[in-house]
Amino acid sequence: MSENRLREVIDISARALYEKMNGGAIVVENEASMQLHLSSILKSIGEIYVNTRDEIFGIELEKPVFLDQGAFVKSGSKKAKVDIYIYFENLASGAKSSCAIELKFFKKSNHREPNNRYDVFSDIHNLENYGKFADFGVMLVGTDHRHYIDHDSYSKETGDFDFRNGSSYKQGTELIYHPKLGKEPYGSPITLSQNYEFRWWLPKSKVGLLFLEI
Repeated sequence: MSENRLREVIDISARALYEKMNGGAIVVENEASMQLHLSSILKSIGEIYVNTRDEIFGIELEKPVFLDQGAFVKSGSKKAKVDIYIYFENLASGAKSSCAIELKFFKKSNHREPNNRYDVFSDIHNLENYGKFADFGVMLVGTDHRHYIDHDSYSKETGDFDFRNGSSYKQGTELIYHPKLGKEPYGSPITLSQNYEFRWWLPKSKVGLLFLEI
């Protein structure tokens, strides 16, 4: 099935990105450069996995999507943009398998906390709502900062937003950003519809990578 091949393409590409970042073959400074490098790897690997003359591997960056009902937590509207959208499509039969990928990359030198952790969960929420547009989703978080991977503990105000290695989320749990006295919360509460176990590919020299299928 093309969906299984798509998963193989993503797994191989993410691992290649992880190895290259840790080996120094590529340097990622922000989400945009992570998107650029990963999309290049995905295109190369995806085209290798094309099996027939009628099949294509497609990739789109910043693909716009729209909800019929409700709103995305991240944008507060019916509109969103998928960081990377990839698919196999058989042009003869019309059969298509697709995946939406959301990315985050956090530098230690740009310690935007705790808002970064909230943003990861808002992206996961988006991915859960991409069912009309993609067969499945993947959340990738890269960082050179162990704060996100195995920090001892977070404050009670933002401790709900925890994707450290070995942590988990139970479906239906409301995640609340509790602001400090006199300040507005960074974002609205988030409730996800699936259970999640967070497992990191730990840094070999520089960068750790969280790979989460939605």
